[in-house]
Amino acid sequence: MRNGKIRIGIMGLGQIGRHLYHLALEKDDIEIVAVADIGKPEIIQYLLKSDGVEEPSCELQDNYLINEKFRTRMLQLARPEEVPWDVLNVHCVVDATGRYRRRRNMEAHLRAGARRVILASLPAEPIDRIVIPGINESSAAGADKMISAGSATTNAFALLLRSLDQALGVDYASMTTVHAYSSDQSLQDYAHEDFRRSRSAAENIIPNNNESARWVEFVLPKFAAKLSGYALNVPVQRGSLLDLNCIMQGANVTVEQVNEAMRVAAADHPTLIGVTDDPIVSSDVIDCRQSLLFDSRATLKAGKKMVKVLAWYESLGHACRVLEVVQHYSRLDGIGGEK
Repeated sequence: MRNGKIRIGIMGLGQIGRHLYHLALEKDDIEIVAVADIGKPEIIQYLLKSDGVEEPSCELQDNYLINEKFRTRMLQLARPEEVPWDVLNVHCVVDATGRYRRRRNMEAHLRAGARRVILASLPAEPIDRIVIPGINESSAAGADKMISAGSATTNAFALLLRSLDQALGVDYASMTTVHAYSSDQSLQDYAHEDFRRSRSAAENIIPNNNESARWVEFVLPKFAAKLSGYALNVPVQRGSLLDLNCIMQGANVTVEQVNEAMRVAAADHPTLIGVTDDPIVSSDVIDCRQSLLFDSRATLKAGKKMVKVLAWYESLGHACRVLEVVQHYSRLDGIGGEK
């Protein structure tokens, strides 16, 4: 017998945070009991209603956001240590700010009363565990207190790489994500600590570093020192593309074998991996709930051992994985009931 609903607090109601709120309304075992954000509660409610999602209406009453399923306390706070998670009796805090990625920040959530903290982004340093659904969720332990659910790019990269390696054998891989611009980029040229990120996200292709390769090596240790990664932020609001170049173990791998390997992987993990044979573009992947949508038309063989593949992904798919990580740990604690 499982004990009640999963009581979640969210810090940061940007794109991922709002996805989590909308997704929670589809679940019977989840309540978003509190949201902490620097924005005014009235603005947060306005943004939720502007997301274009059909769902029960939410109204703001006395700093509570109320819908048919749960009441959410709205807190206009800026830092983890300011949020009274103990008073709010949350089982888990999802930090979706993308800012507080260090152990000391996560520990501040715990000192404030959170029983567990799950980052919706990559950590800035080693923490208790990074969990990628479909890769290593079986390693999760009830004693874990500081966890990361990775990033959208990391999830797509790990799943694509492991699928190809299990079926055909991969020696080395290099990834470039052609990524939609993010909320921490300026739409106009504006001084930033990084030269290139000081330029307008709405007008430029901006080369950027990416941490996914490092963390994929962490969750797939057989690829230690065998992966590299880079990013190009482009003037697209939603929908990103993973460009993966693999050096295969054998010289006789064909395009057809690669595509078939991904079809098999999609059949084995339909909630995580999809395959499209259509000539899609970035806007076609918006609202995709899988971690990656493999583009069978784009597979190329170059030379004897190099294979290039493309896979699409979107922020909603990552929000789904974050919620799955929350539910997985809650089941370890005997809370909630959905799988």
